[in-house]
Amino acid sequence: MYLGRIVEIANREDLYREPLHPYTKVLLDAVPVADASVEATRKRSVVAGEVPSALRPPPGCRFHTRCPMVMDVCRTTEPQLVSIGKRRVVACHLHSSS
Repeated sequence: MYLGRIVEIANREDLYREPLHPYTKVLLDAVPVADASVEATRKRSVVAGEVPSALRPPPGCRFHTRCPMVMDVCRTTEPQLVSIGKRRVVACHLHSSS
């Protein structure tokens, strides 16, 4: 969830193997790795910008103000949850069919 909206639903294995929503990717990148040598060398996603107000969220996708994959449609149109496979949904214009 991001600012009160579901962005992705998946089983644990799929989510960790291949996160589809940019916010999910950022969250997983923030989790430290227990192996210090791996942790010291891995790349991390850095999210710029401030978190918008939950009381007055931005139009379109609520993550668009901080998303590294933002497109014009993200700024104006809220993405709907779409099915990806049999047991997965994501709310992201990167994965919409329109």
